[in-house]
Amino acid sequence: MSKAVAQRHRLVGAVWLVLVGGALAVAEGGPATASAACPAGQVMAGGTCVSLDEAKARIDEIVRQAMAKRDLKAVLAGFSVDDQPPSLFAWGSSMTGVPATPDMHFRNGAVAIAYIGTVLLQSHDKGALSVDDKLSKWFPGYPKADQVTLTMLINGTSGYADYVTDDSFLKQFYADPFRHWTPDELITIGLGRQMICDPGTCWSYAHTNFVILGKVLEKATGRPLADFIREGILDPLALKDTRSELTAIIQEPVLHAYDAERGRYEESTYWNPSWTLAHGAIMTSNIADILKSAAAIGEGTLVSPASHRLQLAPLTAKFKPWSDTSYYGFGVFRINDWIVQNPSFAGYAATMTYLPSRKLALAVSVTLGEKAPLEGNLSTDLLKEIAAYLAPDAPF
Repeated sequence: MSKAVAQRHRLVGAVWLVLVGGALAVAEGGPATASAACPAGQVMAGGTCVSLDEAKARIDEIVRQAMAKRDLKAVLAGFSVDDQPPSLFAWGSSMTGVPATPDMHFRNGAVAIAYIGTVLLQSHDKGALSVDDKLSKWFPGYPKADQVTLTMLINGTSGYADYVTDDSFLKQFYADPFRHWTPDELITIGLGRQMICDPGTCWSYAHTNFVILGKVLEKATGRPLADFIREGILDPLALKDTRSELTAIIQEPVLHAYDAERGRYEESTYWNPSWTLAHGAIMTSNIADILKSAAAIGEGTLVSPASHRLQLAPLTAKFKPWSDTSYYGFGVFRINDWIVQNPSFAGYAATMTYLPSRKLALAVSVTLGEKAPLEGNLSTDLLKEIAAYLAPDAPF
């Protein structure tokens, strides 16, 4: 795994739009996507209300071109506006002879990082802990734990290195992608590397932070992280197709994935995801549930107003590569006006986003063909094109 490829491994998860086998496949009951500014049965695109059929036809064209250009095997996608029912679609195939469908499940990856940020803030709101607490309160033996806060862990400013880009980890991962990893094994690798910087002096994406934070939440409360995610997010939003998994299982129907990173094109659907995040936050989902998640996280409906402001505060804006308009918050990116996550893992790639000014949730998930580029997140490229059509006044 090259360093660039390793850096894109942020798991699967997004808000989705999907077409199947060249023909638009709409989920049963797939309904109106009208915003408050458009009549029922229409959606805002380019500052004008257009019919759903016109919007779908244009998105279909965008996706077809992207699939041919980038050799995408399947594309799942969807959008929703305000509290209107979502539009869900699918293109391509999950397996030979099995078309992709909007109800297929996949690993939601970095969406769960947004969940971790949310339950951290919920715990802060309840007084169970403070986001300003030092890591040394629970793990005093970790490097510079007396300087690392919980905020630094969730927003990438702890200075800890990422185990995912460690050469020894990569060698072991590629030798056996079905291996089960424990949180302590992953943390040991991450903390065994030289720190990127002193705590609070730079930004650097590191899975190490999220695994540590999961352990902190469990130690601070005496309860599994999966329980907090279920009680704080899944149950309130009625996300019945989203679940935490302790194994590589994905509930049926499954969107299968394929990957060429080990030097040959092979199915990677059931590669073990235990290395990706804190236990309890290794999850599977479907498009409809992820759209609900994007809107709820983007609107701050699951946390207090003060915590939502903190969730999206520009605390990392002063660090490279960020700016006042693009930075990393509590488990989500803020890119201009969009709230974003773009996970990728073992042949899957996804991007979910929410535009508060339009109450627009949008997501794209893709699987890769044999000739697809290995570097970069191809779903993000496609989502940018769809976003440019639906909201050209809000650059992504």
